[in-house]
Amino acid sequence: MSDQQESGKERSLKNLNFATRLLHFGSEIDRTTGASSVPIYQASTFHHEDIYNPPEYDYSRSGNPTRQALEDYIALLEGGVRGFAYASGMAAISSTFMMLSSGDHMIVTEDVYGGTYRLLTSILNRHGIESTFVDMTDIEQVKNALKPNTKAVYMETPSNPTLKITDIAEVTNWAKEHDLLTILDNTFMTPYYQRPIEMGVDIVLHSATKFLSGHSDVLAGLAVARTDAIGRQLKQLQNGLGTVLGPQDSWLVIRGMKTLEARMKQSEISAGILATWLSERTDITNVFYPGLPGHPGREIHEKQSTGYGALVSFDVGSGERAKKVLNKVQLPLVAVSLGAVESILSYPAMMSHAAMPIEVRAERGITDGLLRFSVGLEHIDDLIADLNQALQEN
Repeated sequence: MSDQQESGKERSLKNLNFATRLLHFGSEIDRTTGASSVPIYQASTFHHEDIYNPPEYDYSRSGNPTRQALEDYIALLEGGVRGFAYASGMAAISSTFMMLSSGDHMIVTEDVYGGTYRLLTSILNRHGIESTFVDMTDIEQVKNALKPNTKAVYMETPSNPTLKITDIAEVTNWAKEHDLLTILDNTFMTPYYQRPIEMGVDIVLHSATKFLSGHSDVLAGLAVARTDAIGRQLKQLQNGLGTVLGPQDSWLVIRGMKTLEARMKQSEISAGILATWLSERTDITNVFYPGLPGHPGREIHEKQSTGYGALVSFDVGSGERAKKVLNKVQLPLVAVSLGAVESILSYPAMMSHAAMPIEVRAERGITDGLLRFSVGLEHIDDLIADLNQALQEN
C-alpha cells in the first residue's frame, strides 16, 4: 500500500463512528494471510535479508508488529499522531515523566492515583524533579503553583478516588501561555467518553489494565502524543528505558478494546443507578459520582466528556465499617484495580492510596471510610442487593 493510500485510509478511519473504529482500526485483518485477528509476533529479533536495507523491525524492544498494531489503535481512538504501549500503567507514567530533567517542576492534581504520588514523592524527587499538588478544580490554585522552573502540568479528571473534575481546556489553555507540557491520565473515562488531545492536551496516558483491556487478565500502559515532536521524544524514552509491552499482552489489550463501547455503556447505566441508590441512603456519609445532580464538577464534566463513567466512590462513615462491608460483599472482587467486566470493590486507604500518608489522604478527602466501586456487567439489582446486605449493621 502506498503512502498516499495509507494516509487516505487513516482519514477514512477517523471519519467512522467510535463503535466502528473499535472494530475497523487499520490492522484488524492481517495483510499477509487475511487472518481476522492481529498475529502475535512472538519474536525477540528479526532477520536482515539485506544488510544495506534493514527491515522495518529489527529488535522487539525497538518495535514489534503486534505492539505497533496496538499503538496505532490507541492513537486513532484518542486522535493523536502516535501511540506507545508499555508494560504497565505506571511504566507509561514513569517513562513520560522522564521527559523532565533534574531541576524541573511539575504541577499535579492533588488526589492523584497513589502509585503516581509514590513515584513523584519517593523516586523522582530524589532525582531533582519537584512536584506541587493542587486542587485543580480551582484554576487559581493551579496558577499560584507556577514557578520559574515549572515545565509540566499533570491532570487526572475525574480524579482517583474522589472523582473531582478539572476543566481540561481551561488548564490546558493557561499552560500553553506558559509553554508548559500538559499530561492527562484518561484511564477512568477512556477515549470513548473523553478525548483530551482534542482539547489541546499534549500527552494522554492510560492504565490499559483497566477499562481498555477490561478483563482483569493483563498489565499494560498506553501513551498518545499530540505532535510528532512529542512522539519522537516518547519513542526515544520507550526504547531507551525498555518499558515496552510484550506481543502476547499487546494482543490481549487489542482484543479487549474491541468491546470497549458496549462494556462502558452498560457499566455506566448501572453505575448511575448505584450512585443514586447510595445517595438516598441515610447511612452513607458521601457519594462521589459525576452523574449525580449535586456533584460540584458535573457541569464542567458534561462540557468535556460524553458520559459519567463506571466508578462510584462512597464513604460509609468509618474504617471499621468499611472493612466489614469489604468482608461481607459476595459479588464484586475485593481487589486492587478497576474497569473490568466483573465489579471490583476497592479500599483506597489500604490499596490504591496506601503509599500516601494518612494525613495527606485526609487533606484530599480520602478517608478511612471511603470505598471505590468499579461497576461491571452483573445485573444491577444483584449488585445492589449484595451491597445492601453488606451495609446492614449486625
